[in-house]
Amino acid sequence: MKPDTSVTITVPCAHVKEATIRTVSRPAAGCEDCLKMGGRWLHLRKCLSCGHIGCCDSSPNKHASAHFRKTRHPIVSSAEPGETWCWCFIDERALE
Repeated sequence: MKPDTSVTITVPCAHVKEATIRTVSRPAAGCEDCLKMGGRWLHLRKCLSCGHIGCCDSSPNKHASAHFRKTRHPIVSSAEPGETWCWCFIDERALE
């Protein structure tokens, strides 16, 4: 069975035009920043502007949110198997 790489944005926000990536490999290999520092993560998120893989806010280092604060790339998608939802950091809401 082929893994689902789709991204679900059925209720878009004004920032969706900045999300140019439309596929996500699930599961992702790991949080890019945690892998560099030997950290741990719970769930992974993919930036739909540049493709950066970061860990969720339930993870100790919260790299996906840190990436948003650094770059202002507004939208991420879950990089977890079986999840296709997206989140807008600026509007603080799901886009599905």
